[in-house]
Amino acid sequence: MIRTQIQLTDEQARKLRRRAEQQGISMSAMIRRCLDESLEDGSLDRSGRYERAARLVGRFPDREGATDLAAGHDRHLDEAF
Repeated sequence: MIRTQIQLTDEQARKLRRRAEQQGISMSAMIRRCLDESLEDGSLDRSGRYERAARLVGRFPDREGATDLAAGHDRHLDEAF
């Protein structure tokens, strides 16, 4: 393992400490886990990102029960604003 130093904002340190405590791991382990996840996600090429996004389409129901979002998106946006 390579030893390194980083600087965190107070808020980042608080969030990191809290998340590490919740998972029962050290802050160092939490940083390594976050880096691994970030670097893994960053390795997707453009087509990989589109495929990932496409898997989410339609996965979550509309909070207000709308079923015609594709056809009525302009009306829904108008009503929202």
